[in-house]
Amino acid sequence: MYSFITHTFNTIKGVCPHGCSYCYMKRFPQKTIRFDEKELNTDLGENNFIFVGSSCDMFAKEIPEKWILDTLNHCESFYENKYLFQTKNPQGIINYQNYMPEAVICTTIETNRWYSVIMGNSPAPELRASEMHYLDEWERYVTIEPIMDFDLDKMIKYISWCNPVQVNIGADSGNNHLPEPPKEKILELIEELKKFTIIDQKKNLARLLK
Repeated sequence: MYSFITHTFNTIKGVCPHGCSYCYMKRFPQKTIRFDEKELNTDLGENNFIFVGSSCDMFAKEIPEKWILDTLNHCESFYENKYLFQTKNPQGIINYQNYMPEAVICTTIETNRWYSVIMGNSPAPELRASEMHYLDEWERYVTIEPIMDFDLDKMIKYISWCNPVQVNIGADSGNNHLPEPPKEKILELIEELKKFTIIDQKKNLARLLK
């Protein structure tokens, strides 16, 4: 998902409780959510940048505490790595701050709007942004992917609440027929964001910028 990530690590597998319609994992057969204890034998090495929970949101409200703590403790034991934890429920990370290894915290704000059929059981973008505001001791990223049509003023406001070091912007790669913004609107968003953060445009965004 990100060019700067060297590895992924997934202890929690199966159907993500958030159920977003565009999730790339829906391309693959999904089993009931579960904890794969065999992953705790994984040697995570050193000097790596590891995306933890890339296939399922490990901080969703439905995830058992033990699963999260066991995962974080394993990461902490390989302290020379850097980790990326991305969630649509930043409140979950707030609850586990004392157990976190060195990490970048990221949330998805694909739009400021609420598209209930698309976003499933995930928290609303406004709530994600407001909770990220309280993680001010951490390096924070925001991902706008897949970007959906938005209201510029609110979108800028929500992202600024997160105070991100970097914003990653990408388009839908799964032909999910999402409500996408026009080119001009995306370019305006990028210019506004450049005033206070670094922008990383994913290759798939080029489709919307033709």
